[in-house]
Amino acid sequence: MASPLTIRAGTDAMRVLRTRGLQLDDIDVVPGASGGAKWLVLGGIDRYLFGEFLQGPRSRPLHLIGSSIGSWRMACLAQRDPVSALGRGHQGYIAGQGYSPKPSTAEVSRILGAVLDDLLGPTGVDEILAHPTFRVHVITAEGRGLAASDRRLALATSLGVAAAANLVTRRALAVHFRRCVFHTAGDVTPFAHLDDLPTRHEPLTRENLRAALLASGSIPLLMEGVRIPGVSGTYWDGGVLDYHLDMDLGDGPGLVLYPHFYDFIVPGWFDKALPWRRAGAGNFAHTVLIAPSREFVRSLPGGKIPDRRDFYDLSHEGRMARWQGVLDASAALGEVLRDLVASGRIADEAQPF
Repeated sequence: MASPLTIRAGTDAMRVLRTRGLQLDDIDVVPGASGGAKWLVLGGIDRYLFGEFLQGPRSRPLHLIGSSIGSWRMACLAQRDPVSALGRGHQGYIAGQGYSPKPSTAEVSRILGAVLDDLLGPTGVDEILAHPTFRVHVITAEGRGLAASDRRLALATSLGVAAAANLVTRRALAVHFRRCVFHTAGDVTPFAHLDDLPTRHEPLTRENLRAALLASGSIPLLMEGVRIPGVSGTYWDGGVLDYHLDMDLGDGPGLVLYPHFYDFIVPGWFDKALPWRRAGAGNFAHTVLIAPSREFVRSLPGGKIPDRRDFYDLSHEGRMARWQGVLDASAALGEVLRDLVASGRIADEAQPF
């Protein structure tokens, strides 16, 4: 029977897997991609990794980096009880998103802000900031020029120009957006070297953590831009620049453990419709990517991973039922991954990037 998981490993990561399997203390970085409702298909994988595998003793910090829903997943992992945080987040995301027929950006921001509050719970902010070994990095996109505007026409114009320029080169996005990474790593962040796009680093604090997470998931034109306490500017979804995090995640000896929705990586939000714009292996020599197999996805309710189109194609009740069904089905992925890690057979399943 075909495995419900697809596992890909970079050249250095493959050597490690073949030598000693997947060991917690080999891992330095856990990334989380943008993707909205797609995080539900990773529920079983996240529950196993966040609640069991990644909770063992470590000899050095573990750096968690995410954009959009990926940053929300990392915020779950860095709480005292990650599985409970995931459960609150999943429940809020499935059942808490009820909208009027044509919701305003304010309505969407308000409702998803409430989902985020459920995910954080009453003590989540303090737990994330005080975690002894996990260092959280939240990617946002700071609007520049018209991309910082509250006016819909100005923002739409900026996005259209950015999308056209992106066809030529991703570097053109720097005219419209600047990457800003809010983090708890102090002066030892392994991402300080990022220079593929203009990048700024800011500390996460009690005053700005929630706002940074909300900004990281605030899709332009769908939600309101976010003003983050302590810094100037308007901030948007980190996935605009870093959709699946095709970036240099550090040159240290440790591995990057990447639970992902897909077995491929799309660099930026504007690249989703560009089939030729897929990440190569260059940034992923140290990476072990774990994703649901395409056969598993075809077996899901609706035959696909949940996405934003479900709000338009399904009734409220139909969407909730389908998304819950996907979350329930994802439990099998966590069980298979647990067996592969415990048995050491994960190297047998791994394919090259």
